[in-house]
Amino acid sequence: MRRKDIVQENGDVSSSGIDDELDPWTAWAYKPRTITLLLVGVCFLIWASEALNPSSSSSSDNVSSFKRGIWAMIAVFLSYCLVQAPSTVLIRPHPAIWRLVRGMAVVYLVALTFLLFQKRDDARQFMKYLHPDLGVELPERSYGADCRVYVPEDPRNRFKNVYATVFDEFVLAHILGWWGKAIMIRNLPLLWVLSIGFEAMELTFRHMLPNFNECWWDSIILDIFICNGFGIWAGMHTVRYFDGKTYEWVGISRQPNVISKVKRTLGQFTPACWDKDEWHLLLGPRRFIQVLCLCIVFLTVELNTFFLKFCLWIPPRNPVIIYRLILWWFIAIPTIREYNSYLQDSLKNLAALPIKLSTGFVFSSKPVKKIGAICWLSLAICIVELLICVKFGHGLYPKPMPVWLVFSWTSIGVGILIFLMAWSRHLHQTSSKKSR
Repeated sequence: MRRKDIVQENGDVSSSGIDDELDPWTAWAYKPRTITLLLVGVCFLIWASEALNPSSSSSSDNVSSFKRGIWAMIAVFLSYCLVQAPSTVLIRPHPAIWRLVRGMAVVYLVALTFLLFQKRDDARQFMKYLHPDLGVELPERSYGADCRVYVPEDPRNRFKNVYATVFDEFVLAHILGWWGKAIMIRNLPLLWVLSIGFEAMELTFRHMLPNFNECWWDSIILDIFICNGFGIWAGMHTVRYFDGKTYEWVGISRQPNVISKVKRTLGQFTPACWDKDEWHLLLGPRRFIQVLCLCIVFLTVELNTFFLKFCLWIPPRNPVIIYRLILWWFIAIPTIREYNSYLQDSLKNLAALPIKLSTGFVFSSKPVKKIGAICWLSLAICIVELLICVKFGHGLYPKPMPVWLVFSWTSIGVGILIFLMAWSRHLHQTSSKKSR
């Protein structure tokens, strides 16, 4: 028990992973070896920088030296995060992995900040340092040029429009993306709100990005019901599998046979336990706004992908786009955990005065006002990406937003505001009657 309490105080391993730490086969992974890693890192720097042989490095060009120096600087910072940064709320497969993800998020935020202070043309040419194929203007593909399902004048393929859309690279990205979102959010109604909401965003900004100009059957049938729907269905099945699983972890060395040892080793890459996310969208006006903010950030991150691609001349199949999406997925996993924990703590300590909500719960203590560090980082990255899109997009969108779109979104915003005010007033009157 004393060993367990020490681990919980350090915050590196929770009680659910205590068996792993005490197991002889995995105990070495949780013992601090910071001095050893420091010496190994210094040896690597000596070799990479040629510090003991400066004459050989003087012949190299300045650009190569700058690149190596920047990558070495990033490597040093990530190494520090790996061994010394505070741990996140996640412990599998190892807390150090998520410390590394936090460091990568900081590096990405710093790189975005640097990019924000550049001119648009310089930023486009700077992207060549990330990938040699970048920095070249690319034509944007419009998916709504011909919306006919059946094309009679083409004898080779009369369904060529449908064929070209189905076998586009974004179809697989949609399915995998919504599968990952379902695993993170774990709430079916909220997932459908985000799915339909993104299609509404495409309709809103189709006058700015030709990539958003889709046919009705592409947007409604293929995107919402087939791609997004299949991804959400597969993701929720994954959620139900982990939710119904019994988590009784036993160390690898105590497994009876080789097959059990292999399964336990692979199980290290699955969650140590499965938290149920209760978003409670209609719990009260405060919770409604909190969940609405989550949806806005999610949709903004999705839109930033397309606007960054358009402004910086990045083709859809370029690895830079894939790397960004993978990084965002790893960042979003602890972000959702932290934000939902923040909401649950706020639920326990919702208001300073006793207020009975529509669910019948009564709360009477001060609310929690601080979100987690990863959640703060995610919001900062989203904002800086949005600022880059706004700055570099100046003058690239000559067409103004249609009047009906402005009127529609204004009406929706006013309607939500009136709804929240009426809801708050109703709750205040109900609590006043109960207190008499």
